[in-house]
Amino acid sequence: MAFVPPARHLLRAKDLADGRYFEPLTVADLARAAGLSRGHFSQEFRRAFGESPHAYLLTRRLERAAALLRDTDWTVTEICLRVGLQSTGSFTTSFGRVYGMTPTVYRASFPPAAARARVPACMRRIYGRPKNRTFREDAPRDSAVAS
Repeated sequence: MAFVPPARHLLRAKDLADGRYFEPLTVADLARAAGLSRGHFSQEFRRAFGESPHAYLLTRRLERAAALLRDTDWTVTEICLRVGLQSTGSFTTSFGRVYGMTPTVYRASFPPAAARARVPACMRRIYGRPKNRTFREDAPRDSAVAS
């Protein structure tokens, strides 16, 4: 069997954190994905990527939360739960530590999501078309011309 560098196993764990951040993942789950013991995994992950697995996962969750705060009108609690965190209080504290403001203040610094709603071009064309118009069918027929 060929030698596989440990970084490749670590990338599996990193991909798991990136793709399933919204699930209740633990460091043990990430270590299992990498095929390493929890302690060895944490040490190798920190050496390879410059931060602990927990910090990396929290960063992914906070980045997604920031995007949801900008792009949706969901409540802070709903966003907290959707990104895989369980406590609104710890979410607010962690968000403030990373972004320098609370989630509510962060959201207020952007225009409301409803003002930036994206409407597909096909829908704009449908609603931009004239309503109830037909070609030469709307004009009343002159009975003298018809006879």
